[in-house]
Amino acid sequence: MELAKQSGKANLSGRSALQNYFKELLAQADIRVGGDRPWDIQLNSPRVAERVFREGSLGLGESYMDGEWEVQALDEFIHRILRARLQKKVKPARVLFHYLKARLFNHQTVARAREVGEQHYDLGNRFYAAMLDSRMTYTCGYWKNATDLEQAQEAKLDLICRKLQLEPGMKVLDIGCGWGSFMSYAAEHYGVSCVGVTISKEQAEFARKRYPDLPLEFRLQDYRDVDETFDRIVSIGMFEHVGNKNHRSYMKVAHHCLRDGGLFLLHTIGKNERAPGADPWMDKYIFPNGELPSIGQIGDAADNLFIVEDLHNFGPDYDRTLMAWYENFAKAWPEFASELGDRFYRMWRFYLLSCAGVFRSRDIQLWQWVFSKGGTEGVYPRVT
Repeated sequence: MELAKQSGKANLSGRSALQNYFKELLAQADIRVGGDRPWDIQLNSPRVAERVFREGSLGLGESYMDGEWEVQALDEFIHRILRARLQKKVKPARVLFHYLKARLFNHQTVARAREVGEQHYDLGNRFYAAMLDSRMTYTCGYWKNATDLEQAQEAKLDLICRKLQLEPGMKVLDIGCGWGSFMSYAAEHYGVSCVGVTISKEQAEFARKRYPDLPLEFRLQDYRDVDETFDRIVSIGMFEHVGNKNHRSYMKVAHHCLRDGGLFLLHTIGKNERAPGADPWMDKYIFPNGELPSIGQIGDAADNLFIVEDLHNFGPDYDRTLMAWYENFAKAWPEFASELGDRFYRMWRFYLLSCAGVFRSRDIQLWQWVFSKGGTEGVYPRVT
């Protein structure tokens, strides 16, 4: 009996020590437990600190999904954690396991590539239509001269068309075409024809029905199976699903499919360092088998295949894009609440707002690369 009491006291003492350390760490990011500012955390369970120290970001995200903590300004909470580099001070064993798996195995094989389409992109076109702009553009907008999401997405699409120097009659390949936002815009405004490949059945069916009168072909196909020649290639927000073990193969496919003298624009999220694997929570709940590239990894993959004509970083614009998506999602949620449930709401809120905080902290970036096959004549004109 006495031993049981002592054991119980030891457990309480250990949990108390963890909670105190948790408070100390958050204080370094100017976050208070139980504080009254929008970014201060409110704890509904004594288990939060234990889960975070045991499982890192996975524990943080799952405990939020379970309703164990609340933050009014979740985006700012995450931003402050990352700016204070607190993630470097929490390295649980499960994160190490995730890291080793990423180094040892190829999680983006042809068979596994379809998992993200089924889990994420096939949630339903109605759901994404409520969150995105009118063309359903599910990538970072360009806010240089924009005041709302619609303008920012159209500006991004036009920016890409101008960087690719599109001309009427050109044939364009879109690797990871989504719901056809770029293809439809390029065909309508620049007179090109396009072939788009996607691994999402929902996306392909939607795009075929929406744009029957434009010179567009939407294929449910893996990029590795494309074997034709195009004047231009574009890939917007798909490279994050390729994986470091497949980067070189991806670039070889693009090189093979691009005519001599052609241009290839790669629009991708990227990270600041070479490190295998993805965030464990994001990998489990949002983008299975995804992996963000570094600048060096993209350079290695393009080595001796392409000339880099331009590299443009407008990562902070993703913060604003995600906040606009969240506003639309929150406004439309009553329409989906009974169908998807509270746990999904908390998961999606954590996804959108935590990503906004990550971009705000400059922990990850948004790059547009312009590659040429063989080089352009003279200096490539910088387009902004």
